[in-house]
Amino acid sequence: MSGIQKFFKKILPVNWAESMEKESSEWNFRCSECGFERSVWESGGIRWKATGETKTKANCASCEKNTWHKIYRKN
Repeated sequence: MSGIQKFFKKILPVNWAESMEKESSEWNFRCSECGFERSVWESGGIRWKATGETKTKANCASCEKNTWHKIYRKN
């Protein structure tokens, strides 16, 4: 768990923290180079009460390249 995740889990009410973790786990990063996917929560991030898809530059844990990653909500 990342520092930011620990911080918010500590200061938020328990039901909010559980909601934040559950919802962040439903969002995935997908590498445009190799297709590797990982949840936002597993990556150490938080995506809570968010809408829409976006892209961000990040280092891929699989191919180790700095590539565009699509952030989308899996159903």
